[in-house]
Amino acid sequence: MNLEFLPAIILILNSIFAVTVVFFERRNPTAALAWLVVLFSLPSVGFVLYLLFGQNYTRQRMFVIKEKEDRRFLREAFEEQHREFTGRRYRFTTSEAAEFRDTIVLLLRNNRAFLTEENRVDIYTRGDEKFDALFAAIRGARDHIHLEYFILNNDELGRAVIHALAEKAREGVEVRLLFDAMGTRAGGGSRKAFSELTDAGGKIGVFFPSVYRVNYRNHRKIAVIDGVTGFIGGFNIGDDYLGKGPLGPWRDTAFQVTGKAVQLLQLRFFLDWHYVTDEYPGLAPRYFPDPGTPGTTPIQIVSGGPDTRWNAIKEGYIKLINSARESVSIQTPYFIPDESVTDALRLAALSGVDVRIMIPCKPDHPFVYWATLSFVGDLLDAGVRAYTYDAGFLHAKTIVVDGKAGSVGSANWDVRSFRLNFEANAFFYDAAVGADLARRFEEDLDVCTEITPERYRARSRWIRVKESISRLFSPLG
Repeated sequence: MNLEFLPAIILILNSIFAVTVVFFERRNPTAALAWLVVLFSLPSVGFVLYLLFGQNYTRQRMFVIKEKEDRRFLREAFEEQHREFTGRRYRFTTSEAAEFRDTIVLLLRNNRAFLTEENRVDIYTRGDEKFDALFAAIRGARDHIHLEYFILNNDELGRAVIHALAEKAREGVEVRLLFDAMGTRAGGGSRKAFSELTDAGGKIGVFFPSVYRVNYRNHRKIAVIDGVTGFIGGFNIGDDYLGKGPLGPWRDTAFQVTGKAVQLLQLRFFLDWHYVTDEYPGLAPRYFPDPGTPGTTPIQIVSGGPDTRWNAIKEGYIKLINSARESVSIQTPYFIPDESVTDALRLAALSGVDVRIMIPCKPDHPFVYWATLSFVGDLLDAGVRAYTYDAGFLHAKTIVVDGKAGSVGSANWDVRSFRLNFEANAFFYDAAVGADLARRFEEDLDVCTEITPERYRARSRWIRVKESISRLFSPLG
């Protein structure tokens, strides 16, 4: 093959992609500039990186059907509650929900996140507790089991979950399993790994089978059993999440929910299942049974993704930060925010709010880790306090404000979760839940090291170089 014209071909391709970035994609200007730098400073690999990580132009066409379906099924359910809120007719059952009314209205309007009250929440921060609860719920299923996970590894835990699902399918329980193609296959999964389940009559759905595309992945972690018990949070399914992987002990956060919020998790699963399989199970009472009043916690299930006009989860985070009067506590494995988030945190800290951010002490993705450290460092002089979690890997995605409200789910504090991946979070308004999460945050501080301004400024020159390079490419997407 004659390679004489290869440089010219690469230049032409990069020029075409540059025109696409500037004129055809509605990108954040910072991201657009970052892509232009990549395309012309790294010409030999720029177009490959763009094929893997870029192409926002196509996302609008890929997910337009999904957005229309979501709107069709959600619209009627939320219009009445919206009228009650705007007409000031709604009566909140807790003082915390009334205090954070503006946040609730925001998420209702920008995401159709229906407010459900009288829920019960159980919190899990260790994998053994979370999966014991999930296995117990699966064993107790009588009608249906719906699971949706980014990663379901073909390892000891993953095979145990598949076996448990297959047993229920053989009993006549309706089982649906939805997983992301790249996340699960990258973890060793394949259709053969699910053969026990499919042979038993269970159904599987594979989200976005284009595994060469890193963007637009389904990062949600949802489980619904019999329409009465739901799980949402940061845990995927695999031995790593039990602390048996190379990163050691695993610290995460998940909710087990009973109450009307489970109906919203069910609906979220149905919409994603319908997009993948073209099957919509329907609104039959067996899928949406009356949950009674198992608790007192108000919850909104908020979804984000490239099919939505606004970044609802990010905007929910910002609204919570702006509402804080005393404290903001954040745990996240990845912290690569845009200016709107950093400005909110900086202003809160400068206003006297105790803002604390906890990140891992070790990277699972070095590029993201060094970028995270640089963005945390930017906030230290404003009074934000930052910590590295030293007792394993921190994977929780949480925020607690004033010990009264907050969010737990799958969305990290980075551009990928805010704009590129499909996410789901539970926003809660309950002092009991907030106090429990705040207590766990305080306990985690016992195994943390604080990143003081003095310590951060004393970091080595090599770390500074890694931060600068990682930060340069952090807006890509």
